[in-house]
Amino acid sequence: MIQTKYLICASLLLSACAQTPKQSVNADHVAPAQETATHVMKLPEVELSSELLFDFLVSEIAAQRGEVDLAVAGSSSLAQKTRDPRLAMRAAHMAIRSGRVDKAIESIKIWQEADPDSPMATRMLASALLRMGRVEEARDELFKVLDTAKEPIGASLVQTYQMLAPYHDKSAALKVMQEIAAVYPDEAESHWSVAQVARVAGDDELALSEIRIARDIRPEWDLAVSVEAQVLQKNAPEQALDILQTYIKRYPEAKEIRLQYARLLLDQKQYELSRDQFQILSEENPRSPEMSYAIALISLQLNDLSRSEEQFKQSLEKGKKDRDTVQYYLGRLGEAKKDDQEALEHYRQVQGGENHFAAQVRVVYLLSKAGQFDEARLSLDEIQPAGEEQKIKLVLVEANILRLKNRFPEAYQLLKENLELNSEHPEILYETAMMAEKNGELEAFERLMRKLLDLDPEHAHAY
Repeated sequence: MIQTKYLICASLLLSACAQTPKQSVNADHVAPAQETATHVMKLPEVELSSELLFDFLVSEIAAQRGEVDLAVAGSSSLAQKTRDPRLAMRAAHMAIRSGRVDKAIESIKIWQEADPDSPMATRMLASALLRMGRVEEARDELFKVLDTAKEPIGASLVQTYQMLAPYHDKSAALKVMQEIAAVYPDEAESHWSVAQVARVAGDDELALSEIRIARDIRPEWDLAVSVEAQVLQKNAPEQALDILQTYIKRYPEAKEIRLQYARLLLDQKQYELSRDQFQILSEENPRSPEMSYAIALISLQLNDLSRSEEQFKQSLEKGKKDRDTVQYYLGRLGEAKKDDQEALEHYRQVQGGENHFAAQVRVVYLLSKAGQFDEARLSLDEIQPAGEEQKIKLVLVEANILRLKNRFPEAYQLLKENLELNSEHPEILYETAMMAEKNGELEAFERLMRKLLDLDPEHAHAY
């Protein structure tokens, strides 16, 4: 099995060489290594010697074993010896994955020398230089990419922004983007890209100025509209809403802008209007569980419980992935309808996620409320708390079961024991005080309530 794997690896090296020791193979007979639909690598004629094969296998085995330095050194050595652009590209990728960007740069330069028309090599070199902080050299490479771009220049300008955006020195990245954009002043993507980098650099004034130029050049461009609204959202959300609303009135099919508008309305607590927009999106994409889910949440916020329930159920029917959260909300809605049995059915279907613990607690509560104390106790024992707060919550739940069974002394004893461990926890203080009163210990009740007032003057039950 292992031998087979390395024979396969060796075959890759064979394809990277245009000659074997016995027979010459023209590069035309090797499967072309295409970067794009229009660019084919220029391949050298190289004799496959035993030394090259050995170096290749050593590099591969080292990579498999996690011996990073040896793998990178071996692949870099192969690139240098063969000057094959495919091996140089492989060496560069291996070096980058290993965090050896300096070695990657060496291999990419070999790749460029072997295949000077490769746009991928130039882009990769620019990216690697940025990672090394060599921003001036990276800028020169980015200009080369744009100078030789075969696709529309706008697409290359957007790719340039995508490469500059993660660079740690945001001011330097902005300066480079502005220098590049200045060469293409009539391209909307130039100004869009400057606006995006300016946003990342925290210069909202420049971002707004540039994105408005982009919109003047291409008024119909949805990405420019989106960015302008994002810039305005921070300090002028009403203006942002106006821009988005105006755009979708003119271009009602612009789903992404409508979604942005719906979310911004929601952020501004304009729930009815937000729900209307999500409803339009849902009608345009009737199989989307996320649209139904959004409508359900907003309806819940509006206390429109019947529509919320309907939309939550639709989100499940449409394949909502986070089913646990939906089942939890349906459980809460069941309780709101005073249908505890339905609520239990939904809570029991919550198998994980952030609401799992809360759902388990609600199951115990509803069983206790129904007088099914033995089943409630069993359900309580199955809960695995994560952290101190959840442990305290379970103590309070257990005390509540005892209280409902009129076993006040046991509930009081349980709470007192836990109060010793959590003497300043407001909820344990309050519940212990209430149970002290139930047991006729008024002095303890008054002492605990005074302590609660001292600790938390705003506590809802402290007075």
